[in-house]
Amino acid sequence: MSSKKKHKKEQVKAKKAAKAAKKPPAKAKPVAKAPATKPATKPAGKGGAPAPAKGPAGAGAPAAAPAKAPTKAPAKAPKKGRGSRLAMRRGPDGLPLQPGAILLPGGVQNPDEIQYLLRGCVAAEHANAEIGVDEILSKKGGEGADRSGLNAYAQGMAKRFGSGTIESLLPVRPAARRNFQGVVERAKHRRREIGAFLRGLDLGRTETSHMDSHGEASLQSLMEWAARLENLAEADEPGQADYAQFHRGLDQLENTTEALIIDVEQTLRRLRDRLKAQ
Repeated sequence: MSSKKKHKKEQVKAKKAAKAAKKPPAKAKPVAKAPATKPATKPAGKGGAPAPAKGPAGAGAPAAAPAKAPTKAPAKAPKKGRGSRLAMRRGPDGLPLQPGAILLPGGVQNPDEIQYLLRGCVAAEHANAEIGVDEILSKKGGEGADRSGLNAYAQGMAKRFGSGTIESLLPVRPAARRNFQGVVERAKHRRREIGAFLRGLDLGRTETSHMDSHGEASLQSLMEWAARLENLAEADEPGQADYAQFHRGLDQLENTTEALIIDVEQTLRRLRDRLKAQ
């Protein structure tokens, strides 16, 4: 090839290279994005365990086992109601004790017990002197007593309770024998008087929970003293004893229990006044 032809070819190549250098570079086509695929399972829940996929059974996910219905515990048989302790207790003759037989066995026996029974009836939360009179007349201790005289006596007890100072009504005691039998008889006598007062409260459906703390404590102490007197009445005769000292102790005990009875009466009067004011 001649030198001229070579020279022309080189000039043509140089022009083409210059034109190609002047053109802007071609834009690259964007790469098509792959379609997003949903995860087969939900993200892990609390504790790191993956949540099961939703969908009908047989569509790729195993069917969940049906939840068992909670089984109810077998119903317990209702407990039988317990009878009152009074209904379950029996006297020395084997017969069931009647109402009031624990507090005052056999009912009232003398005027002192009548006084304490009616004091309890008129001071009770639901005062009812008439039911106390009925109880006195229904027992053998009420023989010879007439209803009108008992009603008049009950009215006097109600007047004493309702107004003024509630004074002591401790009975006047005859001279006691200075021996063990005299101590026992006196202890039994006082125990029955306390029992008569408690029986009157019982006839009037007195709820100790409605009393204030002072009166409730006095009633509790009164019952404890009654239990001590009962133990004394059933005690064996000591070999040697100062019975004069025994009777001095009983004098103090009677004054103490009378003060407790008055405390209970005053408490129940405050309760009645409070209920009236409501």
